[in-house]
Amino acid sequence: MRHILRKPVVIGILLVGMLVAGVGLYWFQPWKLWVDDTVQDELPAAAPATQPPATPDATPAPSSPPALRTLASGTLISHEHRTSGTVKVIRLPDGSRTLRLENLDTSNGPDLRVWLTDAPVKEGKDGWHVFDDGKYVSLGKLKGNKGNQNYALPADLDLKGLTSVSIWCDRFDVSFGAAKLAAPA
Repeated sequence: MRHILRKPVVIGILLVGMLVAGVGLYWFQPWKLWVDDTVQDELPAAAPATQPPATPDATPAPSSPPALRTLASGTLISHEHRTSGTVKVIRLPDGSRTLRLENLDTSNGPDLRVWLTDAPVKEGKDGWHVFDDGKYVSLGKLKGNKGNQNYALPADLDLKGLTSVSIWCDRFDVSFGAAKLAAPA
């Protein structure tokens, strides 16, 4: 056995094999399938209401902070990986908007992103690869594969035509799960 391991061809094959294994581990990151990252972002709070200065004769009127408003929502369906949870686009009292993932439960993976897209949400394998075919806006890396998460929407982003959200694996160009967005009834 030692005689075989000393041959340059065998040493070269072993080195190439180790290099291929290292690149494969980096690319696929299989350990992420067994590691969960749970995030619990708080629901964005309403900004405190400002009161005009009190005058001696005026009775302060109670004020309630402006409410959060849901502009659109949807339920996540599974694509490449089992995925569940809900998605909401919320307008905050200051006028800014946030995309919120609630009760998200999906697999962890390499290079997962949250995308707002114009693609239709399709069941099964037909829906795995459609989200990069048209217009999409990346809201950044997925913070964790479980929990509640907030993603600020750019102030100048026009939501018209952006009808779905995808948990997108940028490394393998595949959707882990997606939700069709609809205005509240």
